Amino acid sequence: MKSFLETINQLCSKIPEDILALIARIAIGLVFWRSAQTKIDGSTILGQKWQFFNVSDSTFTLFEYEYELPLIPSDISAYMATYGEFFLGLAIMLGVLTRLSALGLLGMTLVIQIFVYPDAWPTHIMWLVPLLYLIKNGGGKLSVDNLLR
Repeated sequence: MKSFLETINQLCSKIPEDILALIARIAIGLVFWRSAQTKIDGSTILGQKWQFFNVSDSTFTLFEYEYELPLIPSDISAYMATYGEFFLGLAIMLGVLTRLSALGLLGMTLVIQIFVYPDAWPTHIMWLVPLLYLIKNGGGKLSVDNLLR
């Protein structure tokens, strides 16, 4: 049994960090990207909406009546959230300014947790893990960051 567990540990330790970074980037990036897709209107290219500036009426209604962030007017917070999810989600998936992008999404996650859905902490912890991993380790070799370096 001991040798079996050692073999499993050795195999698991060979998982490349760059693959973990890529999976973390795609997993968390898609969460925010898909959320942005629900907030914008317009035509699609390859099944995705790219008109980030075309925030839907339902998004403004959602921010006015359900999210109700303190200190920030609902129309401004609707734009901020939509643009943040769109650009930071895309940047994370591509590995552009990965640490900074992950930090931005971490801030967004904390705002959602504290002010919008405080009971949704199990979901937000699941978002927190890849974001902290990317803040600590960066985007890895399979990223635009690495190409620019």
